[in-house]
Amino acid sequence: MSRERVVIIGCGFGGLWAVRELARDATLDITLIDRTNHHLFQPLLYQVATAGLSAPAVSAPVRHILRAEMQRGNLTVLRAAVTDIDAQARTVTLDDSSTLPYDHLIVAAGATHSYFGNDDWARHAPGLKTLADAFNIRQRVIEAFEQAERRVRDDEHAPWMTFAIIGGGPTGVELAGALAEIARHTLSDEFRHIDSRRARVLLLEGADRVLGAFDASLSAKAARSLQQLGVELRTGCKVTGIDADGVTFDDAATGQSQRIATRTVLWAAGVAGSPLGRALQRSAGAQLDRAGRVIVLPDLTVAAHPEVSVIGDLAAAQSTAKDGCTTPVPGVSPAAKQMGHFAARNLQRRRRGEPMQAFHYADYGSLATIGRSAAVVQLEVPGLGSMRWSGFFAWLFWLFAHVYFLIGFRNRLIVLIEWAFAYFSFERNARVVAQPQPNDHPAAS
Repeated sequence: MSRERVVIIGCGFGGLWAVRELARDATLDITLIDRTNHHLFQPLLYQVATAGLSAPAVSAPVRHILRAEMQRGNLTVLRAAVTDIDAQARTVTLDDSSTLPYDHLIVAAGATHSYFGNDDWARHAPGLKTLADAFNIRQRVIEAFEQAERRVRDDEHAPWMTFAIIGGGPTGVELAGALAEIARHTLSDEFRHIDSRRARVLLLEGADRVLGAFDASLSAKAARSLQQLGVELRTGCKVTGIDADGVTFDDAATGQSQRIATRTVLWAAGVAGSPLGRALQRSAGAQLDRAGRVIVLPDLTVAAHPEVSVIGDLAAAQSTAKDGCTTPVPGVSPAAKQMGHFAARNLQRRRRGEPMQAFHYADYGSLATIGRSAAVVQLEVPGLGSMRWSGFFAWLFWLFAHVYFLIGFRNRLIVLIEWAFAYFSFERNARVVAQPQPNDHPAAS
């Protein structure tokens, strides 16, 4: 008997949870497609970028993760890039120009960096979404100190020892805290001609406070923790230019334009939906928001195409409460997991001829770490209401929560060992980088 064909694009949290739900159904033929061969635990990706963890600690081969599902005989995993979607013909096109038909499609292609129309900044200010991004940032950071060591005068090595992070969300805050710790502890006695403790770490945020999604009191505590680490926090700053020699921004406090000479700028300010959102706009008439995300119906499907579901960071979704009120679904991993599970369940309801349900996101809170022994936690506990705390115990909660949600026992064990060693020794053992090519660091050329 022929089985209905389900194609799932993306092996992030949304795609992975959808596969796990659907693979139990032997009447489905499932194909999971991703441009990489691994699932990535993105909440800890910044630690790979800042040499705190190695890549295998936060990633795992997809085929290994889904080995039990593959043994059932109805799951195919393809490492390929999807270049187009034809919703009318119900096919997806791969990077080798081949096409794959589907009866049901779940798009969990994620998001990419958004430079707000200034794509030329990408060369000088890399973002952090993939392992390749993390390796690039790690090399730039380590190379910056190496280049500073080769300069004799202070005015020559100062730009190399200045690091600017743009964006005060969780990624920006975590990057800033980690870079400050690298400079003040990890590298403090490893150079002869420079003192790494004199490195400047700046965090530029356009809003009036960092961690805007958190409670204002937690945001203030995070700001104080950053400043205690030595991070120069600049809020109300709108970046107007980035090049190989520095970053220019308008400071709302002074009403003037300022420029900082730096050879290392990291981008954590904005995201945009995957280009596959445009493909759905062309072929399925999908509507996109300003960030290029697909505006989905309450059941996470595309209007006029109930066979197509969009989940994760690519979806501009609304959470529907019991009273009918709706709130935007945040682009975080718990939301992607819930959407993957929900989309798979709704697909089965549609096959059985049952009415579709509206997605409701169970928001259990947000976590962010600032540095060693410092974090902020904002939880929504059923029956107890909101809980807010910060400091050492918040950091412990952040640590064990992330270890718990890692994929696989091996990854959990490795991360615990690495964190324990780093806590007592201040070491970051993942500082080995490949020999840089001439154009790997544009600012060094």
